[in-house]
Amino acid sequence: MTRAIKIAPSILSADFANFGAECAAIESQGADWVHVDVMDGHFVPNITFGPATCAAIRPHIKGVMDVHLMIAPVDPYIDAFANAGADVITAHLEAGPHIHRTLQAIRSHGVKAGIALNPGTPAEAIAPLMDMIDLVCVMTVNPGFGGQSFIMSQIEKVRSLSDMIGDRPIHIEIDGGVDPKTAPLVAAAGADVLVAGSAVFRGGSVSAPEVYGENIRAIRAAAEAAL
Repeated sequence: MTRAIKIAPSILSADFANFGAECAAIESQGADWVHVDVMDGHFVPNITFGPATCAAIRPHIKGVMDVHLMIAPVDPYIDAFANAGADVITAHLEAGPHIHRTLQAIRSHGVKAGIALNPGTPAEAIAPLMDMIDLVCVMTVNPGFGGQSFIMSQIEKVRSLSDMIGDRPIHIEIDGGVDPKTAPLVAAAGADVLVAGSAVFRGGSVSAPEVYGENIRAIRAAAEAAL
């Protein structure tokens, strides 16, 4: 794997009536991954997308579809999201009592397995799972809604995870409040996948996708300047 900075726009901030075109637009403008925030109104206080949405947008995505499951329970839905075309499926450590089993189930489909940590969960919690994961997602907001402010105390968690990971092929993903001001802080701490919603989609549209490109380039340049 490469540690180069990857920008993963969250379609939570896209035009819900035009997802296919939005996915194509952000990829054409330099997005590395497409991030899909799945929320159930139970584990988090919001409801967003299901496997059918993932299956519908998959033909419009040339690269990586990064599916972040903010749901509980997780295990009954892994098959559906894998079959919908997810390249990465991330489950929350806090979402169930048997996270090792969940990660096994994800990997059994040939899909990369991620684990997400809420702001109150320490980095050390994933130590027993390091050989089971391809990605760790650090929530730098409390999960459930887009547009929240970045929680600065999570930067130290990113540093701790980077030290723990060492040379293992595990991505550190940041989800929440990423923009050109916060991107260099997490990149310097060791993150390499940056999820951004409003900071990418703000001001643009399918008819004006160049704005998406400007926003993506601004985040990437800020992050890379810190390396």
